[in-house]
Amino acid sequence: MSKRNKSKLKSAGSKNPRQAMSRRKFLAATAASVGGAAAIGFPMVSRAEAVNLRFQSTWPTKDIFHEYALDFAGKINSMSGGSLKIEVLPAGAVVKAFDLLDAVNKGTLDGGHGVVAYWYGKNSAVALWGSGPAYGMDANMVLAWHNYGGGKEILEEVYKTMNMDVVSMLYGPMPTQPLGWFKKPVTKAADLKNIKYRTVGLAVDIFKDMGAAVNPLPGGEIVPALDRGLLDAAEFNNASSDRLLGFPDVAKICMLQSFHQSSEQFEVLFNKKKYDALSADHKAIIKYAVEAASADMSWKAIDRYSKDYLEMAEKQGVKFYKTPDSILQRELEAWDKVIAAKSAENPLFKKALESMRTFAARAARWQNDTNVDYKMAYNHYFGKKAAKKG
Repeated sequence: MSKRNKSKLKSAGSKNPRQAMSRRKFLAATAASVGGAAAIGFPMVSRAEAVNLRFQSTWPTKDIFHEYALDFAGKINSMSGGSLKIEVLPAGAVVKAFDLLDAVNKGTLDGGHGVVAYWYGKNSAVALWGSGPAYGMDANMVLAWHNYGGGKEILEEVYKTMNMDVVSMLYGPMPTQPLGWFKKPVTKAADLKNIKYRTVGLAVDIFKDMGAAVNPLPGGEIVPALDRGLLDAAEFNNASSDRLLGFPDVAKICMLQSFHQSSEQFEVLFNKKKYDALSADHKAIIKYAVEAASADMSWKAIDRYSKDYLEMAEKQGVKFYKTPDSILQRELEAWDKVIAAKSAENPLFKKALESMRTFAARAARWQNDTNVDYKMAYNHYFGKKAAKKG
């Protein structure tokens, strides 16, 4: 060994060159060992297996609503890096659409995707999250009431009285739903008397008061019923769902705008035992996935609904009409009777209604005073062109 190398070893505090070389090799080997273990994630520590949850929606496979359910699950699966996986089956895969809540409660399914109005038969209060005019609030404002105005806590109370061991999360504000599909235009409230009509939730009570014979069929059964004459008219939800379900094949008149379901949203359900067993990280992922899915759904709806609306109007021969104000006013009058009767028989219905009213008194006033009339701008740029085209 050269004098220069011996000098370096001595300066490192080693009196024995061989001992110094040995120590250097040991330190290098140890560093390599630690680095290798870090690179492969310390295999001596076992990783927990991925949590797999089986969901079912209340929608047919072809409906855009089932697509929304898949979108929600996709966000969960992606955000968790595969450690939490949700599989979503279509309506009827395990249970019928209206049996979803019971299946989630019993643990037959880990969760589901639907709307709270479907559980109206168990407690009328749940239908307030979707049915009726909501004191002038749109669907996004109802979600604001739900999340910040006390609605969430009341809905949890309602589920407890129903003995439903579930966790409910609302999201996805829906645009105003049409009055529905008819064989001829509806011009006055009397036109609804004695017709066989499909709707759900508290809208059932509204149209019964207006004289209709109501049948609350699930989505996948509506068009076949119209085709066979079991229904004279029906509403479901929006341009994309209605088109995909085949409404234009059995009716050519669609009446737009109604107060019967002007503020509805979606619901994600979890079996409470399954949800409580999840880690804090997974619960956080679910919370933020719900919020992300809510925004994404509202954007997708604008894009898809507008395309399908024009497709039906321009290529499928559908005639769209605005529901006359006289019918809308009659809906409000019928609604007043419905909520008076339900409040008298159901304390939780009354509690939810009063909470919603308190929130709407300020929120709806703020929105009405603040928002500009967008129709004015639309007519400025497109009104004359639309008139010439018509």
